[in-house]
Amino acid sequence: MRAVARRGRPQNDTCMTDFDELIERNRDFAGTEAKNAVPDIPFIPTRQLYVMTCIDPRVDPANILGLELGDAIVARNVGGRVTTAMLQDLAWINYLHEVKTPHAEWFEIVVIHHTDCGSGFFADDDLRQGFASRGFDEKQLAELPVIVPSETLRVDVEKLLAYSNLSPAVRVSGYSYDIQTGLLTEVVRAESRDDRSSATKN
Repeated sequence: MRAVARRGRPQNDTCMTDFDELIERNRDFAGTEAKNAVPDIPFIPTRQLYVMTCIDPRVDPANILGLELGDAIVARNVGGRVTTAMLQDLAWINYLHEVKTPHAEWFEIVVIHHTDCGSGFFADDDLRQGFASRGFDEKQLAELPVIVPSETLRVDVEKLLAYSNLSPAVRVSGYSYDIQTGLLTEVVRAESRDDRSSATKN
């Protein structure tokens, strides 16, 4: 089989992998000061942001948001949906914040769903059922597709705001990312349970 040239790699160099090039980049990074410009406390990022989004390589927060190392906590899964696993991680960070840094300012959660999302394949009955037959819960899988980001964002933001293990002071917002234009559009404005409570009293 003929070797395929990839990004400047010699065609006959079959021993190298794509990750070898990244190891070289890592050595370059280690020689800079960037690794030192990070927060002292790992669960209090520089910009106090907790970003939840998709694993799609076209939606890398470092690129689409211009994030630097240490700026934000980033959680990614298929579709960027708020799942049980996502909530558990969030609860842990929230707990650490409460017991370790009770006087620190609270972070903001930003949920990002995007157009042309591969999670949409979960809406295909045959694909979903075939995958579920490998030992997964089909009912849960059926709740994952992101077809219209503006709709799923509202569902997930509400799920976060209703989550009892999240401080009522934490604000949550939702944005749709357009794969074609590269632009984010606000779908759900940042709000916390405390904000809602204050609005109700007024």
